[in-house]
Amino acid sequence: MTETPRTTGPETQDSGLRTTSEGASYSWPDLLMTLMHQQDLDESAAAWAMDQIMSGQTPDVTMAAFLVAHHTKGETVAEIAGLVSAMMDHAVQLPGLEDSVDIVGTGGDRAKTANISSTAAMIISASGQRVVKHGNRATSSASGSADVLEALGVRFDITPEQTGTIAKEVGLAFCFANVFHPSMQFVAAVRRQIKVPTAFNILGPLTNPARARHTAIGVADAQMAPLVVGTLAKRGHQALVFRSRDGLDELSNTDVNDVWEIRHGEVEHMTFDAQDLGLERVTKNDLRGGGPEQNAEITRSVLNGEKSPVRDIVLINTAAALVAADESAVGSLTERMAAKLVIAEETVDAGLGAQKLRQLIEVSHRVAETNRP
Repeated sequence: MTETPRTTGPETQDSGLRTTSEGASYSWPDLLMTLMHQQDLDESAAAWAMDQIMSGQTPDVTMAAFLVAHHTKGETVAEIAGLVSAMMDHAVQLPGLEDSVDIVGTGGDRAKTANISSTAAMIISASGQRVVKHGNRATSSASGSADVLEALGVRFDITPEQTGTIAKEVGLAFCFANVFHPSMQFVAAVRRQIKVPTAFNILGPLTNPARARHTAIGVADAQMAPLVVGTLAKRGHQALVFRSRDGLDELSNTDVNDVWEIRHGEVEHMTFDAQDLGLERVTKNDLRGGGPEQNAEITRSVLNGEKSPVRDIVLINTAAALVAADESAVGSLTERMAAKLVIAEETVDAGLGAQKLRQLIEVSHRVAETNRP
């Protein structure tokens, strides 16, 4: 899309022209007509649309029309990058934590697994790499990271600033979309009503409020992977993006995995098989979780060093995040994964993962108590 709006019939009747900080003018009729003609938006136009949505200035019917037309056309990397940029402008920020790593999945695999990335986050932190994990309630797991962490005893009745304090003291913090992206309140009703996939399905893993430069992202939808990869590369992240060929949004021990490594804006596509590291192939049922209490118990068992297929996949994903956070890239992916897997195993078997969970619980309680009147 060009930066000069079309002079279509609907637009000439519309008084909603807006000008961006770059001087380009857009209106909803202009953007909707562009999408209806199956034409792509430029990054600035997409950012304008998200800014309007996040500012609470967009009628629900207009928002629904935009989201459906956009997804029907098919999102582009430039469009997603624009949406991410504007969404981050409206987010509550966590400054001073850019050197953290995030480990997250897009959800949508419907596998109802245990909480793999949340458990891995504790081991990653215990190994010495700070983690700021962006999460939410249940998506593809039987319970989301917030659900299982509360069942483990972690408190979240804290302010965003206190989340940053915990991240710096513990080396681990969890931040949730409803707290750090308050403008999502303007989108929630529309998403519930239309009940179809939209660009928002891809934005969560790309909008960590700490602006963590290092990321390990699991993607369930094969068509979504190029968008995630391209957006991370465009925004200067160092990341691993992966997808199990059986559809899990994890680096899995259930099948061969496609992996995209992003460094310095360049992307390399590889494959990874956990069997090459001596790990046994398992089924999705071997990884299945339950409600928050059951998943909390599974997390405890992994952190306590108990052997299981869930332990294996947690350690694989721990290793993936450590590879993503490592500035060096010497050796093949399998060689680097093998080295990081040793670190993950040693961290768990030394009891450091369980110790990290205890520390997180203790500090979250101490910080939360300061908010009591």
